[in-house]
Amino acid sequence: MVNREAGERGFCGETAELRLASASIHRGEEPPITGRGGSGTIFVSGCNLGCVFCQNYQISRGNPLSAEGRILPGAMGRPVETGEFVRICLALQEQGAENINMVTGSHAAPALAAGLDAAFRAGLTIPALWNSSAYERPEALEPLRGRIRGWLPDLKTLDRDVAARFFHAPDYPEAAPAAILRMLDIFAGTPGRQAQGMADAPEGVFIIRHLVLPGYLESTRGVLRWFAEHAAGRARISLMTQYTPVGQGDIPGRYVNQAEYETVLKWLEEFDIEDGFYQELVPGSDWLPDFTRQNPFLSGLSTPVWHWTEGFCGV
Repeated sequence: MVNREAGERGFCGETAELRLASASIHRGEEPPITGRGGSGTIFVSGCNLGCVFCQNYQISRGNPLSAEGRILPGAMGRPVETGEFVRICLALQEQGAENINMVTGSHAAPALAAGLDAAFRAGLTIPALWNSSAYERPEALEPLRGRIRGWLPDLKTLDRDVAARFFHAPDYPEAAPAAILRMLDIFAGTPGRQAQGMADAPEGVFIIRHLVLPGYLESTRGVLRWFAEHAAGRARISLMTQYTPVGQGDIPGRYVNQAEYETVLKWLEEFDIEDGFYQELVPGSDWLPDFTRQNPFLSGLSTPVWHWTEGFCGV
């Protein structure tokens, strides 16, 4: 345990200070999240996982991992006070965002909860979404109760060896399901929005995301089995095949192939999973973000609103 309030850094490389890298109108999320106006994504700097193939490595850690697997300070982003966070949220709303989509904010949950409260008082009316790796203690999610209307947790793996090898978190298979079950409990108790009757509106969406790793299909099979047994009818699945061989050290060195893709789709039928989304198999790296740019994503995917190097982008 570390005392962030005293300036100590956790595994994420961050103190209690909220640091942000980017805010934009993003159009590359699942349809209920993107909607017609796009999702108002806010990318938080730092991360409490150490995924060796992180596609957002510039903001999740910036520097390589230490020999012990700890994240070193240096991720892109800059500190923001509550007032600036509020202005970012309101700017996204004014630009037509369907929601405020906070990405990788697990280590900054108290600051984000306080920022949302201030934003709601200042006139924010669109719903807030929690977009995380699910590597969270269930009790750490309680500050989000009553503030979050949509949940987008990952379920990366239930295999301890895979979790240790690729995510530097051997306890992930125990931690993530417990966190997701707490999220489901919070979601089901949200006034006027029961989990069993999800609407297509972003405030009524609970989506569990899973990235398929080439060569590790049994890990995916375990996740699909868990979803069928514990979350079907309460959440939607989103299968992602966008794994790209970027990163350092021991990573799968290829894309998901056609045979693996077809196998995973058959498993959806086997486990009778019908409610959700899956990506088309289109290998490539053109879509990878670059957070050194004002618009980290392709222009067709994103419209920048705020960037850590320049502040507000013409809004």
